[in-house]
Amino acid sequence: QVQLVESGGGLVQAGGSLRLACTASGDILSIKVFNFLGWSRQAPGKQRELVATIPSGGTTNYADSVKGRFTISRDNAKNTVYLQMDSLKSEDTAVYYCNLNSRIGSRVYWGQGTQVTVDS
Repeated sequence: QVQLVESGGGLVQAGGSLRLACTASGDILSIKVFNFLGWSRQAPGKQRELVATIPSGGTTNYADSVKGRFTISRDNAKNTVYLQMDSLKSEDTAVYYCNLNSRIGSRVYWGQGTQVTVDS
């Protein structure tokens, strides 16, 4: 089993920045052997949207709505993935979830989410 815990959400003014973090704990093999890590978000009344992914090898990918403003990165030693969010807009307001797509058992793990509110 793997547990993912997000942190770093909060209230910020439009144009501001936030940095989200997601730390994994539990089965170390499931954590280290993965296809990709990702961040998704869900705004009220909307479907969950994939925002950014970082694979175990290769390049990062971003939704068009955040490209150039958000940056996903990871610290393998800390089992942590980050989402740096700059130039925030009111439409970025959502609950943000991290996920781990593990190659062990082909399982996908989700965190509990962290609220990001951008005040315009």
